[in-house]
Amino acid sequence: MKATIAKKGTKATMTIRDAHLFDPVQGLDTVTDVVLEKGMIARIGKSAGGGKDGRVLKADGRLLLPGFVDPHVHLRAPGREDEEDIASGTRAAASGGYVAVCAMPNTDPVADNAAVLQSLIEQAEAEAVVRVAFMGAISHGLDGERLSDMWDLADAGAVAFTDDGSPVDSGGLLRAAFRAAELVGLPLSLHCEDRTLSDRGHMNEGGVSAELGLAGIPCVAETAAVARDLDIAVFEGARVHVAHVSCAGSLGIIRAARDRGATITCEATPHHLLLSDEAVRGLDTGFKMNPPLRGEDDRRALVAALAGGTIDCIGTDHAPHAGQEKEVPFEEAPFGVIGLETAFAMLYTELVEDGDVPLETLVTAMSANPARAFGLPLPAIAEGEEANLCLVDTEQEFNIEPDRFRSKSRNTPFAGRRVKGQVRLTIAAGRVAFREENV
Repeated sequence: MKATIAKKGTKATMTIRDAHLFDPVQGLDTVTDVVLEKGMIARIGKSAGGGKDGRVLKADGRLLLPGFVDPHVHLRAPGREDEEDIASGTRAAASGGYVAVCAMPNTDPVADNAAVLQSLIEQAEAEAVVRVAFMGAISHGLDGERLSDMWDLADAGAVAFTDDGSPVDSGGLLRAAFRAAELVGLPLSLHCEDRTLSDRGHMNEGGVSAELGLAGIPCVAETAAVARDLDIAVFEGARVHVAHVSCAGSLGIIRAARDRGATITCEATPHHLLLSDEAVRGLDTGFKMNPPLRGEDDRRALVAALAGGTIDCIGTDHAPHAGQEKEVPFEEAPFGVIGLETAFAMLYTELVEDGDVPLETLVTAMSANPARAFGLPLPAIAEGEEANLCLVDTEQEFNIEPDRFRSKSRNTPFAGRRVKGQVRLTIAAGRVAFREENV
């Protein structure tokens, strides 16, 4: 079982009229109608009637996109359901246009065995409004010392393995993990960090950290780990996904490893693409995450790498925290920000509208590429396909208001931003997962 969703609700039957269909993988860029019948895309083209029940949704030229897939989400269940749970996290995902998310295993207890994973799958079957794919831990308890039960986790339905939130410090254990993952046909997703270089840091090491008097996390803490991890991956012929790339230096290492024949996908987050360490000057803990916001040159390099294809996935690293945990001095606050409900709007407004990244590149990085990387159903606007779609308004501006979030948490770095790209409708696995009241 590669991804799980609750079977509640009726499969969608409707006509979405005059939608601007945009699916780069299918070569679609046209205004027409889409007829859904029992959750499937029955017809594409101008239609005189509605679906079988006559229901018609007037899209009025809004973008109809393949639904998004997030390869990097923390749903906090089990253990911190006060911050997020499967129900709230998937509702947040749906309101952001996502039809599938990959959940990280750094929970309490850790998803390092089949029993925990099976319990999570059963929860998702009861509560999730979008598909949830679960990653299993690389090591027992994320201790970086003992390999987890990767075979049992794969049998239970894991789509990949990661110790995200922690790097795998031991090269020997990482090599063993690559070998085990290859035997079960799954990739590793790696948090690349040398903790001997980042220890006790709170933000990017540079001019801003020096001015603020804060201990910094240098880029070499990431690049040294990326180089080591990908060297081992190349040596083993393994598949690997590099999570939350933040430094320009990592990009050249990734390109070089691909040139050596490695199968590598990698992601950047919206916050690393759009913000620099200048945002930390106010010591707002909403800008504290790991890896930290880097310098402007690094940010620009990430944007160019997304436009050029080195970065092929967008992952939000959605990391909810309780309000009181972030309402402390910067040095005491936990790392992490949320992003499911703001990702597309922020990236569309700041990168696509400004001409830095083509729309087709952004959509592919948020949909087809992460789906392929982790073997998930490919959202596609094509006749005969299951409906996994989102309808987006790219004309009307709106304010990002955390109080309106479906997530249980509010720790966004984008509060108050005025953007375009509001999701009006999300259909996941053939069911309406989110719909604005006026749609």
